[in-house]
Formats: sequence, structure tokens, C-alpha cells
Amino acid sequence: MPPPLPEVPSAPSAPVKLTMEAAREPFHKAGTKGTPVTVGSNHIPICCKNEAVYQYHVTFSPNVESMAMRFGMMKDHRSTTGEVVAFDGSILYLPVKLKDVESWAQLVVSLKSVRRTDNQEVEITVQMTKILPPSSDLCLPFYNVVLRRVMKILGLKLVGRNHYDPDSAIILGKHRLQVWPGYATCIKRTDGGLYLSVDVTHKVLRNDSVLDVMKVLHEQSKVSFQDECTKELIGSIVITRYNNRTYRIDDIEWSKSPKDTFTMFDGSETSFVDYYSKNYGIEIKEMDQPLLIHRPKERSKPGGKIITGQVLLVPELSFMTGIPEKMRKDFRAMKDLTMHINVSAEQHTHSIKQLLKNIAGNAETLTELNRWGLDISTDLLVTQGRILPQETICLQSSSYVTTSDVSWSREVGRDACISCIPMNIWAVFYPRRCADQVEELVSTFLKVAGPMGLRLERPNRVELRDDRTETYVKTIHSQLSREPNMQLVVCIMTGNRDDLYTAIKKLCCIKSPIPSQAINVRTISQPQKLRSVAQKILLQINSKLGGELWTVNVPLKHLMVVGVDVHHDTSKKSRSVMGFVASVNSSLTRWYSRVTFQTPNEEIISGFKLCLSAALQKYYEVNHNLPEKIVVYRDGVSDGQLKMVELYEIPQLLTCFQAFPSYEPKLVFIVVQKRISTTLYSCSADRFGTPPPGTILDHSLTHSDWMDFYLMAHQIRQGCGLPTHYVCVYNTANLSPDHLQRLTYKMCHLYWNWPGTIRVPAPCKYAHKVAYLCGQYLHAEPAIQLSDKLYFL
Repeated sequence: MPPPLPEVPSAPSAPVKLTMEAAREPFHKAGTKGTPVTVGSNHIPICCKNEAVYQYHVTFSPNVESMAMRFGMMKDHRSTTGEVVAFDGSILYLPVKLKDVESWAQLVVSLKSVRRTDNQEVEITVQMTKILPPSSDLCLPFYNVVLRRVMKILGLKLVGRNHYDPDSAIILGKHRLQVWPGYATCIKRTDGGLYLSVDVTHKVLRNDSVLDVMKVLHEQSKVSFQDECTKELIGSIVITRYNNRTYRIDDIEWSKSPKDTFTMFDGSETSFVDYYSKNYGIEIKEMDQPLLIHRPKERSKPGGKIITGQVLLVPELSFMTGIPEKMRKDFRAMKDLTMHINVSAEQHTHSIKQLLKNIAGNAETLTELNRWGLDISTDLLVTQGRILPQETICLQSSSYVTTSDVSWSREVGRDACISCIPMNIWAVFYPRRCADQVEELVSTFLKVAGPMGLRLERPNRVELRDDRTETYVKTIHSQLSREPNMQLVVCIMTGNRDDLYTAIKKLCCIKSPIPSQAINVRTISQPQKLRSVAQKILLQINSKLGGELWTVNVPLKHLMVVGVDVHHDTSKKSRSVMGFVASVNSSLTRWYSRVTFQTPNEEIISGFKLCLSAALQKYYEVNHNLPEKIVVYRDGVSDGQLKMVELYEIPQLLTCFQAFPSYEPKLVFIVVQKRISTTLYSCSADRFGTPPPGTILDHSLTHSDWMDFYLMAHQIRQGCGLPTHYVCVYNTANLSPDHLQRLTYKMCHLYWNWPGTIRVPAPCKYAHKVAYLCGQYLHAEPAIQLSDKLYFL
């Protein structure tokens, strides 16, 4: 039983004056470097017409346990509170001052109600506790409830958290898919005030029901049918079209069918067949299908009641969502789909303006918004951003300033890398039918290696009698046993062979540690592209062997830059894997990587501390001193976890330095957020386009609680400008906003798999790559001997 709510003290005898809570001054977080540029965003300013929102504390005497009763009793007094209320059982918010609160001395209103179960009279005390500015964070939840009502009035259907328009569905008959256009909306408060954020989103639904998928699996493998269904379906998200709800399939109940019965809320028994017929007018055709199980996450209702249990679904009425795995590997099919999903900046803004027009043109939606005094603008936010200065890319003996498309693929193919590892002893393993392609590839390698500064001997060519996984593994193993000084293993593979790729990587990353390169024969089968492909492969191989490709000039001395990312292990659903990568030299061209696995009960920080200590030791080995400044880029942290990182993760991390005598480096901790709904556009004469790389916005849309900024580092080739959000949670190095922004942009130039800028700092991308390799394929920690090489590229 939940504890009784604390009694509110009776009205004070001396007059008490409540004043409106003052809004906090925002941090100074604006940089100055770069050229000004006009940018737009998918945020619409909201004006609050109300002067304030009034918060009251409500107590019931004697105490009323039932939430439903509390709501009912408050509803009886709408004549006092007015029609517009937000009440959660103990806190009441009103857009107006209660009629009876005439003077400031009179902050308490007493109301009377009768408990209908036993006719007991209940006194309700309503005491004003706060006067909030209408843009207060406490008001946002009920503004968003109003917004959901507005979307419903406009005829949009709520699926998950977003609203979609099934009537405007795009049918892709050839791929048995349909795409529902929709919006992800929310009202939020930023440094610039109150905004409506609108993102254009799409729901991909399949025309196949789960039953259709089961039938196909049954045709393919009658013997192991149940196992195949479990493998294919568990974890998938399905939608039930009769109520547009989505569910995750957690299990399959093979012993039940639609003929089985279940207990309704009123205690009566009914079969699934009768239930759907009576409530939705749906006739179930297949009577022998099993049922799907969805187990909702435990959640608590107001009042502390925990909701658990499971939901049973009928496969025939559950439709698959998302892009089928087979389709993901089909380039042409994906091209058809992304054409509809990756909308341009112009289409994006057109859809948002259409929504605003629909809201402004509907009397019912305007009434709903007016109840809380909300006035949504009809124009998108347009403000001033900056484009950061272009960086200089440094190779061994040449350097050049990047152009507007931030790509230097031509230059890296013709100039020598910073350092190259000579490839003296290496081997290529390939099945017999790929012999011609291998001959072409090796001769192209020898032609293009010279200008890039690479010294290359001819490889040991090992022809395999077949392309079975076992043949590859045994042959590579025996070759490594025969040649202990082997530097590199290159495997030519046919088709999409995850099993083969996994086996090769497990052998070369864990059992017999050696850098390895897997190449799909399709990649090297087009003669006109072979030169370019060979250059890219050689650059990747040089990185894997410990070579250094290019860098940028970073003025901060004695600096270590760290990237951290988390990936979920596919073999054990509950386990996650943390990738950690740190720079160990002053030019940021040598990297040290580690991986740790943890179960849900384990804190990520224990592995994090272990990795950082090892990286500091490695830095000392290389430089004979320790770094004075450490900048950590931490990926995979949501807004809700920022406080936890600040109050728990960082203090724990600081204890690492105690292992080194009298060592107190300056630490900067930056959270990197990619999954955000903010979109940026370039603006010129009312036309919206894609902003250029280096575009930064550090005001208006930034967090009022943190030092943060939005940076678009990469070139957008398709779709909208999705920036990355950087939140500086800790900064004892006292780096200025300009320093933080410039350093972050520089880091986005250092990912050696791509001669151009990427969306996140290179150490984050490296951390993601190593975590993905271990979580997806290895399912174990790689050999420590490889930790100073980028073997995971």
C-alpha cells in the first residue's frame, strides 16, 4: 500500500506573497569563429498568451487512496477550478488563479465532496504552491497532451509515439510494402523559448501478416519449422491494423490457437474468434495458427500500482513492420524505398508547413490550443548560424585545404600517407573460380601502391578447393602455423556469407591474432572501378597494419582524445558491449582500442575505468609522459541520462587518475547524440536547402541546462541536414565554446575509412566499429596484441 500523502500545513496566518519563478539565465555558449550563415530549422516558435500557470497542492481528508475517486471528486468542482485543468492525483495546474483566491494572504481553498462508496464527507484542501512562467518545464507534459489531441482532431493516427496518415499511404506493390507518412511532434523549451518541434517521419509496413511469413517458413523447412519461426520472428515489431497499435514479439505460444478463450475485464470468458468478430467485425480464417506473445515492460500507474502480464496476438491479424532483411541487401529495392523516405529539405519543409496550415485552418484545434493560451506561429524558425573555417589535411610531405565538399579522395590516391607499413609477407585466400579476379586485383595493387607511398611484395596466393567455411579456416590456420611472420590475411569471398565472415574474424581476432581483410568478389569484378577500389582497400590495409594516413593540425598539446560507444550483443540479448578508442600520440594518428562486455546489472563505468587506465599506460609507453588534457566523446547517452553521467560516471572516471602518482589531468567530457529530431536547413530567399559541411548552431535551439551545440560536419548527398548534438557535461580544461566546436569539427576529419568528413568525431566512429565487430560477430574480447592497430576497420 503506498504511503499516505504528506499533510499540507494549514494556511499561514501572516500574509505570504508568492512570486513567479524566475527563468534561469542561459550559459554563455556561443562561439565566434567562422562565417555567418542564415539557417532554418524544423522548430516553430510558440507564444504563450497566458501570464502564468498556477500550481496547487491538493490533499484529501480523510485520505482517498483510489486515483479514479480523486479525479472524480475534482471533476465535481469544475465550477470552481474551471474546465481547463491538469491533475495527476495530488498536483493541480490551472491557467488561471482560483476564483476564491482573492488576496495573496488567502492561498488555500477548501472544497467538500462525498465518497460514494460509504457516503463519507471528504474535505479537499487546494493550496497554491507556485506561480510558474507559462514556458516552465513543469508545463510541458500537459502542453504535449494538448498537442496529441490537436493531431487527433486533424485525423492523424497515433502509432507508437508518432502520428501517421494511413489515407496518404504510398503503396510499393512490387516489394509488398506500404509507407505511411507522418509526423513526430513535441513541444519543448530551449534557450530560445518555447518551440514546437516537427519531424517528418515514415512507417514502413509490410503487406505480409505474420501468418504469411509463417507459411513461407513452413514451405522452406517443415522439419525445423518452429525453430525457424522463433529465429525469424522474435524481436520483430508488428502492427495490428484494427487499432494501429505496435507490439514486439517476445515469444510464440504454440499450444494455443484463436479457438482458445481468455478472461475479459468484466470476468466473462470469450474466445479470440468471438472477441474479434464482436468488437471489430473481423472473421479469423485460420483456426490452427499459434498465438504470439508480447510482454509489456513493467510500468507503474499513478498511485504506485505496477502493471505486468502479457498480450496474446493472432498472427493473421498482426502485420510485420520495418524493412525485410532480404530487401536491405537488395540495392535496387532500397533505392526505391529511400526515394520515398529520405525527403529533401524542400519536401521536408513543405510537409511541415502543410501541418501548420492544417492546424491554423481548423477551428477545433485552435480552441484546444487557446485553452492553455498557446499560439503556434505559421513560420519555421530562421536564425543566424556559422560555417566553421575549412581545415588543412596533412599527409607525409603535402597538405591542402579542404574544398566545399570536404572530400580528399583524389589527393590520398596520389600522395604518400604519413607512414606506411611495408607489406613483405602476406597471403590471399580464394576459391578456384575467383582466380582471375585475384590476379587482376594483385596487379592493380602493385600499380597504385607506389604513389601512396606503400611498399608491396607479391603475396602468397592460396587457392582453396571449395568455398566451405571449414576449408577457409583450416587453410588459414595451417598457413599461419607455417609462416609465423605473416603480417596480413586477405580473404576473397563469394556472396553474402555472414557465417564465413564470422569464422574468419574469430580466427584472426581471437585465436591467431593478425590483421585481416575480407573482400567480396563482387566488389572487385568491375574492371572500370578496380583502380579506385584497390586504392581504398590498400588505404584500409595500411591502417589495419598500424600505418598512418592523414591528420589535421590540432594546436592543443599533450592531448588525448577518447571515443566511447555501446552496442548490443546479438548472441546474448541482455549483454551489451562497450567500444573504447583513445589517441596515444600528439598528431592523433595512433589509436589504442579496447572492448568490454557487461550484463544489464553491471555499470558501464567499471569497464570504462579499466580501458582508460590501460590507454594512459599505453600513452606513457609511447610519449614517456602522461596527457595533460583528456577529451572524451561519449556516444549513446540520451537526454534523460545526462545527469547520471555528470553525477555518477564522471566522478568514478576521475578515480582512474589516482593510480598514477600526483597526476591530475584536465578532463573534458562531451556527450554525442545522433538520434535527434532537430533538422537544419540552409535558407535563401524563402527557399530551404541542405546546409554546407561545417554549419554550426549554438543558440536558440540549445539546452538551457547544458553547454551544447549542433554541428553538421558531413556532406549531405540525400535527404535532410541532420546535425549531431554535442553536450559538454564536464570541462575542467576550461576550453571555450570556440575551442570545443573547432576541436570537434577537426575530429570529424580523421576517420581513415572515408577521405572526407563524417557525422561524428573519428574516435566515436572507431569505438562504434570495434563494438559492432565484437557484438555482431566475435561475441568475445579480441586479442590484446591487436589493441594498438585499427584491425576493425
